[in-house]
Amino acid sequence: MSPLLPVAEAQSHLLALAGRVGVETVPLADAAGRWTAEPVVARRTQPSADLSAMDGYAIRFADMPGPWTVIGESAAGRAFAGSVVAGQAVRIFTGAPLPAGADTVMVQEEAGREGARLTLEGEGPPFAGRNVRRRGLDFGEGDPLIAAGERLTPARLALAGAAGHGALTVHRKVRVAIAATGDELVPPGAAVGEAQLPETNRLMLAAQLADLPVDILDLGILPDSAAALESAFRSVDADLLVTTGGASVGDHDLVRPALEAAGASIDFWRIALRPGKPMMAGRLGGAVVLGLPGNPVSAFVTTLLFVRPLVARLAGATDPLPRTRSAVLGEPLPGNGPRTDYMRAELRDGQVFAAALQDSAMLATLARATCLVVRTPGAPAARTGDSVEILDIA
Repeated sequence: MSPLLPVAEAQSHLLALAGRVGVETVPLADAAGRWTAEPVVARRTQPSADLSAMDGYAIRFADMPGPWTVIGESAAGRAFAGSVVAGQAVRIFTGAPLPAGADTVMVQEEAGREGARLTLEGEGPPFAGRNVRRRGLDFGEGDPLIAAGERLTPARLALAGAAGHGALTVHRKVRVAIAATGDELVPPGAAVGEAQLPETNRLMLAAQLADLPVDILDLGILPDSAAALESAFRSVDADLLVTTGGASVGDHDLVRPALEAAGASIDFWRIALRPGKPMMAGRLGGAVVLGLPGNPVSAFVTTLLFVRPLVARLAGATDPLPRTRSAVLGEPLPGNGPRTDYMRAELRDGQVFAAALQDSAMLATLARATCLVVRTPGAPAARTGDSVEILDIA
C-alpha cells in the first residue's frame, strides 16, 4: 500500500492536474467573483480634471487673505465656463471642476459673503492646492489597475467601471458535477429506515462553493453498483467531478474501480490528513476527478482544502490555497499523531477552544465550529496561551 501523501504535496499534485477554463467577455454586472483573464488597464484618467474636495469657493491662493468678488458658480456636471483672475472667486461644490486660474478651495465654513463680496472669516487654506483633487489623483489613462489572475471583488469592479470599462474578459464559470454514492443514502426530508441515512454532502459541498464562479450539476445519489457508477461517470460533461463516499478500499467502495473502468487515471489517494484520509484525485477525459470520503466532516474539510482551491485554480486564480492565521489557545491540546489534524474549534473572547469530540461523522460539532485548528504531524502537546494556526470557516 502506498504511503500517505502529505497535505501540501497532495495540494500541489492536485493543482498541477488543473488547467484553467476558457475565457469570455461579460458585462461588469456579471463579472463579480470571477478571475480576470487579462490585465485591466485604465481607459481614462480619474479624476479627469482638477476637482473640488469640499463645498466652498475657488480662489487663487496668491490673493489670500482677500477680499474677493464672486463671479459665478461651479457644480458637479456643470462647470464654470470662465476664468478666475486676481481678486475673483467662484462658488464651488464638492466634485465640481476647478475653474481656470483658481488653484485652491476655501471651505464655506470660513467664508463670509454679502452679495458678490467674499471675505475670509477663519484661518483659511494653509497652502496652495488645499481641498483640491488633482487631475489623475486616482489613476491615469494607460495605468495598469488589475492584474490577470486577480479576483474581481466589488471594489475592483467599481475601479474597472471608473476606468472606462463596461465589460471584462474573465474565465468562464467552472462546471462542477457532484455525486453521492451509497445504497444507505436517502434525500433530506425523506423517510429514513434503520439502515439508512439522509444524504447531505451534496448540498453542503454546493454551499461551500456558492461564492465561487461555478455551475453545479447535481448527479444525485448513485447506488453501490459498479455498472451504474461507471455509466454515470462516463456520461459526465464537466470540468470537475466530485464524488462523496466509496473512496476507500472496502468491498462496497466501488468509486475508484468504476472511475478506472470509465477511463479515469488516478493520480493519488490516501492523504496524511485527519479527517479525510481516503481521498483520491485523478482525471477522467477533460475533467479533474476528486473522490471525497463519505463522512460529512471529512467531506467538509477536504472540500475546504482541495475542492475550493481546485475550483479557484480552474477559474483563473493564481493563489488559490486557503491561508491560516495565528490564534491563542484557550485550553491545552495533546500531542498530535502522524497526520495533519484539522480540529473543529470555536473562537471565544479572542481564544480558540477545540471541541472535545472530533468524530468525523458529527455534524453538530461542525455546525458550532467557527474555525479549524491545524495541528502538524508530530506536533507536541500545546498549553493554554500557546499560539496555534487556524483556518476560519465561519
